[in-house]
Amino acid sequence: MSPRETVAIVEDDPDILKLVTETLDKGGLETLGFTRGDDFLRHTKRRAPDAVVLDLMLPDTDGLSICRQLRAAPETAQMPVLILTAKGEETDKVLGLELGADDYVTKPFSPRELLARVRALLRRKKTPVTAGAILELAGLLELNPEAFTVTVSGRRVELTSTEFRLLRVMLEGKGRAFSRDQLLDALWGNEKYVVDRTIDVHIKNLRDKLGAAGKYIKSIRSVGYKIEE
Repeated sequence: MSPRETVAIVEDDPDILKLVTETLDKGGLETLGFTRGDDFLRHTKRRAPDAVVLDLMLPDTDGLSICRQLRAAPETAQMPVLILTAKGEETDKVLGLELGADDYVTKPFSPRELLARVRALLRRKKTPVTAGAILELAGLLELNPEAFTVTVSGRRVELTSTEFRLLRVMLEGKGRAFSRDQLLDALWGNEKYVVDRTIDVHIKNLRDKLGAAGKYIKSIRSVGYKIEE
């Protein structure tokens, strides 16, 4: 019997922490609960969980700062992060995605939906990356599907799993215009819980991270995006 996947829950409200813990436990996942961000970060340095459900408002720090630290460390750069927050404003959700979160759920939430979203993130993380030819762009960028690496001018660029898959889809269809719905389907398929705005944020992140190569990701008005040399 394979070991259960471990999900860390960082939430300072004991009632919500209990609800999330029970929901994920019943869903067959191992859980680790933390009420403080610094405790979670210390534990992660010793042993990183498979994913994290992260509250934005914490007593010692904020979830956005934690997300930023996770993405900056190579060992946790691709860890699935789901933000759980009472903040429902668009700017808070967008900022979380810009800092590398893969998804978000706003309180109050449906436990069934939360479990489905966590499972979806874990499933995407486990999905093997099929081997294929190295993809190149303008003599600047190389994406190696097998090694799960991206380099720009020989310098390795750390991408989240979602960003990597998005870039690969667009490179494989270089010159083709993708609608936001097509990109969502390519990334999430039937597990598409996110909204169109999510693609916009991930595209912004890619442009920022890819530096000189980012300019080849073109916006197509009223359609979506394409990569074109």
